[in-house]
Amino acid sequence: MITVILPSDSNFGSKNALLQFCVESPLVRHIILAGSIEKNRTVIPKCTLVQCPSISAGKILRKILSLVRTEYIVFIAEPQNVEIVDRAFDRFLSVAEQSGAGMAYADYAEMKNGERLDHPVNDYQIGSMRDSFDFGPVLIFSTAAIKKTLKRCGDIRDGARSGWYDLRLKLSIDHLVFHIPEMLSIKTESDARTSGEKQFDYVDLRNRQLQREMEKTATEHLKRIGAYLRPKFSKMPKTREKFPAEASVIIPVRNRARFIADAVNSAVSQKTDFPINCIVVDNFSGDGTTEILRKLAEKDARIRHIIPARRDLGIGGCWNEAVFSEHCGRYAVQLDSDDLYANERSMQMIINEFRRDSFAMVIGSYTLVKMNLAELPPGVIDHREWTPANGRNNALRINGLGAPRAFNTAVLRSIGGFPNVSYGEDYAVELNISRRYRIGRIYESIYLCRRWEGNTDAALPAERINRNDAYKDALRSLEIRARQRMNRGRL
Repeated sequence: MITVILPSDSNFGSKNALLQFCVESPLVRHIILAGSIEKNRTVIPKCTLVQCPSISAGKILRKILSLVRTEYIVFIAEPQNVEIVDRAFDRFLSVAEQSGAGMAYADYAEMKNGERLDHPVNDYQIGSMRDSFDFGPVLIFSTAAIKKTLKRCGDIRDGARSGWYDLRLKLSIDHLVFHIPEMLSIKTESDARTSGEKQFDYVDLRNRQLQREMEKTATEHLKRIGAYLRPKFSKMPKTREKFPAEASVIIPVRNRARFIADAVNSAVSQKTDFPINCIVVDNFSGDGTTEILRKLAEKDARIRHIIPARRDLGIGGCWNEAVFSEHCGRYAVQLDSDDLYANERSMQMIINEFRRDSFAMVIGSYTLVKMNLAELPPGVIDHREWTPANGRNNALRINGLGAPRAFNTAVLRSIGGFPNVSYGEDYAVELNISRRYRIGRIYESIYLCRRWEGNTDAALPAERINRNDAYKDALRSLEIRARQRMNRGRL
């Protein structure tokens, strides 16, 4: 019934427990070991060896699939670190048959520092098109669904490492991608870094070629599902609104007595050829932040200290308090309460970019720093993968567009502002604005992003990561639907 595909290397021998499990399973008819394998090695029952540098390469994956003669394919990533639980293959097979899914995946357990932890994964939706989606270590595919998909959508594209990504996206168009909410495997963690450390892999220069390849794959997928946007943009709407300043620095804050004075002083010390103010939305701090802000506002009339009437506001809700207030300037510019502008010309550079062309939003670059402002690797985060023509399409593959973010206030108000959440509120607005309007970029670092234990994304448990990822997937789903409707002339 099953062909098992295992990425392997010269150290992956016949005594490997997972390989032995597959050999002994009555459900497994064929095993394909693919990778850097020794040519003269012990013959292993049921096994075919495929020499290749990468099992994710398009032409290699096409070759591997041509060897399959079974109804189902099981792919196991990192097989040297994975254990299949008792009767898991039976369960995978049963679910695949009953659901008719093109692909199914399951929750798993994770071994970290000798401790076993449950690692649930998310349900798949149309917006789960990011290449970082966590399917767990074991996936099952319907061979018939793969053949039907490739006949309709075209063969797996040539790419050094995007083969599985391309196959998954194509399968998801017409076939169910089913999540089994059961722990069916155990994985020994091979990457012990925190969530805060892993999130910057995307901008690592060593991954630049891979990211270009993934972008091409994702863009072709958007074209197939009618959500691709050509490089044609709407004109900026005219507004008769009058603003009290040209630009406002927006700082939502809750319990940041340690940093807030630095942030506010960084804002009001900006040297500009236009008037600015600083709107600090104090979300009922209880650590002395309120008192610090009150004293700062008494000394400088440009500092607007707002305490909301509502107590249920997230970061997005705090932004709305500022953006829709009478104090907000023509442009609203981000400054997180524990961060700083890199120099006193940062604000001028942002507004100069708005003046340079017709942009609804401008995004700068930032430098990761320690508490003492010493630079942290990977240093400057500039998102140079962005292109004016395709940036808004690639935005549906990645988790964010960068910082600091600055907005045309009239546009921001016209789309209803931010969702009232404390994660992904910026991404929601970025996607919405990019659907119609152009976004300007500054590739010089103009912002210092402090990394410390209090960052909202510093070291999150799996459940919190899942909740955050599911929300951004939902935002992508909404945006894909909106773009499909817009392309059909219905929005």
